[in-house]
Amino acid sequence: MKTIISTDKAPSAIGTYSQAVKIKNTVYLSGQIPLIADTMKVVDGGFAEQAEQVFKNLVSVCEAAGGCINDMVKVNIFMTDLSNFATVNETMSRYFKEPYPARAAVQVSRLPKDVEIEIDGIMELPSTN
Repeated sequence: MKTIISTDKAPSAIGTYSQAVKIKNTVYLSGQIPLIADTMKVVDGGFAEQAEQVFKNLVSVCEAAGGCINDMVKVNIFMTDLSNFATVNETMSRYFKEPYPARAAVQVSRLPKDVEIEIDGIMELPSTN
């Protein structure tokens, strides 16, 4: 049985998908881009500001699902320029505590709304049994 996760503290879906889907204790988070939830506009600034906004959006979806960002077990990072990898690491270190989730980071040619970063992932909620 799946539960759809939705929060107005993160950008609403701009396509045919849900912000996240929960099955038992596992939550599959859709990709977050650096949109501000209230305006649905891309955050001002460069890559660092975009990365920060993406992590804020992930926090909001994780909390709406009943967990926290540190419950994420897998993170997939899509960037239009891998030379920004150090900025991602620095930003990620402010949001995650060890042990860190498994991660992939890849360069792509283009992302929705021509943003520079998108992140999705999987979260495992602590068992309530």
